[in-house]
Amino acid sequence: MSENTKKDANGSELVGRGNRDGAQLFREWFQSLGTTADQSGNAAYVFVMGSMNEVLKTFDLPVVFPEINSLQTAVRRVAHEYLEEAEDYGYSPDICGYVKADVTTQLRHGEHPMGKIPKPTLAVLTNACNTYIKWAEIWERMYHIPMFTLDVPGTRQADGQTWRGDKNFENDRKYVQAQITELIELCEKVTGKKFDIDKLREVLGYANEVSLAWHRVLELNKSRPSLFNALTDGTIYLGVANGFRGTKEGAKYFKDLVEEMEYKAKHGIGTLTEELYRLVFVGVPCYPIFRRFNELFTEWKGTFINSTYLWFASGGTNRGFQYDLKNPLESLAEGVLISVRDAMDSMFHQDRMLNDMIDDYGVDGIVYHPIKSCRTVSTGLADSRRYLAERRDIPSLFIESDMMDRRVVSEAQMKNRIDAFFEGLETRRRSARIKSSNEVVANQ
Repeated sequence: MSENTKKDANGSELVGRGNRDGAQLFREWFQSLGTTADQSGNAAYVFVMGSMNEVLKTFDLPVVFPEINSLQTAVRRVAHEYLEEAEDYGYSPDICGYVKADVTTQLRHGEHPMGKIPKPTLAVLTNACNTYIKWAEIWERMYHIPMFTLDVPGTRQADGQTWRGDKNFENDRKYVQAQITELIELCEKVTGKKFDIDKLREVLGYANEVSLAWHRVLELNKSRPSLFNALTDGTIYLGVANGFRGTKEGAKYFKDLVEEMEYKAKHGIGTLTEELYRLVFVGVPCYPIFRRFNELFTEWKGTFINSTYLWFASGGTNRGFQYDLKNPLESLAEGVLISVRDAMDSMFHQDRMLNDMIDDYGVDGIVYHPIKSCRTVSTGLADSRRYLAERRDIPSLFIESDMMDRRVVSEAQMKNRIDAFFEGLETRRRSARIKSSNEVVANQ
């Protein structure tokens, strides 16, 4: 049996299991949402940055991620229909594409390419993105539902982050915990269920397993060759991390994913047959031509070994934070505070993380991808690129498109710039080899 065809306990191939099982979990998730919709059951609408999944799972509330729903319309090449319908309804072309696709989903009574989406009975959001608040207000007007906004204090100044034991951190944690208590009371009112702190401990335990495993998977991708593509494979892993965090299924999935990645690392099995360039992606992927966008890089034998997207869209699981099950509410508040502010930092101060990644992951180049739909993620990327270029000798590419709207995606223009970027990388590598050879000759 070859290394690539080793079987797991179920008789399936170990290599590729993460993608295969992740896709299956997604299908099952959307099927369950369809069942909830058909039965007019309760559902909570949430966002990836501070979803409060742990609290909602304690009340057995089905959780809907409109961001994930919207990107799925783009991946499945029907986003333009949703965007145009929302614009005909009155929404501006400049508004976030995720919002408009979701508005059309609501106008279509939950119709979605992955199944039927239930109506919300509760909206939960944080201040991590200013669009979240206005977006949730749309549901509030449409369905007259309660809307809970969790205000999470962010980083107040550069290099001024505080941690456990610091007076300011403890004050912020208590502030977040008080709001979590209010959310619990609201969930009791919406569901008619009494809060069960032991159930919360169980959920937090599963969340710990997911977070620890996801952190390990990210570390393992420092391997040469890289074990997974942060842009394509990483999006699948992210979906499971968000949708199934705090569940037994999510914990098992990530345990299996670590096993797969450790096996690939041990046997030198990479995401590409031949890996020449290791890249970091900054921003949100180009979903309207998702597969082709990635091919524009892999055709040059380049692969994305990490991204800021795996940082801010992972719901905090990238940090590997572990909840203290003896003090669940206090620890949950601490975890939410750390993860949400970390997500905000990843959008506004990503140059710090990129600086570390260059060395830790052996990065050859950085790809910045600002998009029309999301000003929160895209604003300041040009300045961040300039700041990093002044401090590190690392090539970078700056290409613009969108995460939803194919009308502003020009594959031909992107290909020209990407080809030029790789030609520059080739020239740079060739020059380095010549210089090294000359130095060897000179020292002989």
